[in-house]
Amino acid sequence: MSAARAESGLASYYSYAKAAKGELTCAHRTRPFGSVLKVSYSGRTIQCRVNDRGPFIRGRIVDLSVPAARALGMMSAGVVRVSVE
Repeated sequence: MSAARAESGLASYYSYAKAAKGELTCAHRTRPFGSVLKVSYSGRTIQCRVNDRGPFIRGRIVDLSVPAARALGMMSAGVVRVSVE
């Protein structure tokens, strides 16, 4: 079993996520579809499933679905610095 690669960078959210309503999903450039990422921000950590590719804006490492962004508490900020495992 290989160790998870930890990343730190900017995250945003998007409303056109391809998932069941309320599911915590995200878009990542390289992680395999279906893999589960731990995303942490401001003392909160969620687990979200990769179901899309992105983000395509330089400097961002992950895009979260609206339910995932709400669970993480980042809706009012829009773009935040997160750690991803």
